Amino acid sequence: MPAEAYAASASDDAARAYQQATTGSPAGANERTAWQRPEEAAVSGSATATPVGAAGGPGAAGTPSGGDGEPVTRIQSEQPVYPGYVAGQAGPYAVPPTGQAWTPPASNPKKVPTAVKFVAGGVAAVLLALCSGVTGAVLATAIADKGSFSLPVSTDTAPIVDRSTLSGVAAKTQPSVVNIASGQGEGSGVILTEDGYILTNNHVVESASGGTVTVTLSNGKKVKAKVVGTDPRTDLAVIKADATGLTKATLGDSNRVAVGDTVLAIGSPLGLQGSVTSGIISAKDRTIQAGQTSTSLSGLLQTDAPINPGNSGGALVNTNGDVIGINTAIATSGNGEGNIGVGFAIPSNKAKQVAEQLINGQKVSHPFLGVSVTAEETGGAKIGTISPNSPAAAAGLKEGDVITKFGDRVVNDSDDLVSAVQSGTVGQKVTVEFSRNGETQTATVTLGEAS
Repeated sequence: MPAEAYAASASDDAARAYQQATTGSPAGANERTAWQRPEEAAVSGSATATPVGAAGGPGAAGTPSGGDGEPVTRIQSEQPVYPGYVAGQAGPYAVPPTGQAWTPPASNPKKVPTAVKFVAGGVAAVLLALCSGVTGAVLATAIADKGSFSLPVSTDTAPIVDRSTLSGVAAKTQPSVVNIASGQGEGSGVILTEDGYILTNNHVVESASGGTVTVTLSNGKKVKAKVVGTDPRTDLAVIKADATGLTKATLGDSNRVAVGDTVLAIGSPLGLQGSVTSGIISAKDRTIQAGQTSTSLSGLLQTDAPINPGNSGGALVNTNGDVIGINTAIATSGNGEGNIGVGFAIPSNKAKQVAEQLINGQKVSHPFLGVSVTAEETGGAKIGTISPNSPAAAAGLKEGDVITKFGDRVVNDSDDLVSAVQSGTVGQKVTVEFSRNGETQTATVTLGEAS
């Protein structure tokens, strides 16, 4: 039984009885570390330089490789902790009380997912969990032919609706959202084409044995699917199901999304396929730090639509039924209360771009600056170290410089710099404004490509 667990709140007695029976310890024991991996508990609190431009980018489409060239590195004073959850069990469930460990039935155990910690200003105690029951790694083989495949985007304006009409929105999109089961857990996916291309999260399929997963369609039919390609830096992946005549989703323009817009989250939380929850867009352009590999995801949509383990790779849709995001992570408070109304989705425009590259068999490129930074108390991102021969070094930036502007984007902290760099393109020339010894200066950097 894995020691890692995802904390949620529910029935006290059943959870205590189950946990004591399976682990030999009362459910109330060691409450603060219920969501912490044992190998990390010993080093929690140690200082570490944490890369925030997602680690492990692919060397080629569908083939993850180690990354030694992170876009930006943010230095933290606290070691991340990693909550988890065993996803997709077909009941019965042992439901834990608040702050306790969620543990699976003794049969068909599955490993917990990796998770992320949100370290933006003032909320270092908040944890983020990737929303599937999948962990591990796999070399996924790109099987798509090279070409000029592209996905259409809806430009229809999402209407303002009352809650009574949301059932129609859900009915339109549910057939385009599938359940994905790999060797270690379950997640969700969004159908892109009638002939079986499906978009999901990398962490949903990375443990797939032999690059093969099982897809359950909305009508209950199960089909096999091969992993076409993955991009760990954006936590996106494409699989190809052995099926035709599927109901493809309509992708919306995520640039047109506004804070306050009504949205639905559709997926398979806890393996409950076709589940629908509603909420609003709470914020845009969020940056979070993900996983033990210090993956950083930026430009995310934040929503209060309840998202839970198993929702990863599922759809966040607007009131027109258009997919405007791919659900990927949730926040949970330090005492492990489960979903607290803070979820994150990868914008559909970013997901579309990556999906097209993977389907076309192309490498997904990511910009690289080559600095480690900390948030400066007076504002900006202070450079701690600079990678040799990096774009930052070539531009004349030095350790101790405080970057306050990157192109036309104001940099208030390290998250802002991460987001600004990741929104750029390889080869782009950017004017950087920074402070050195109290004097404001500028430099021009040419973004490199992360390895």
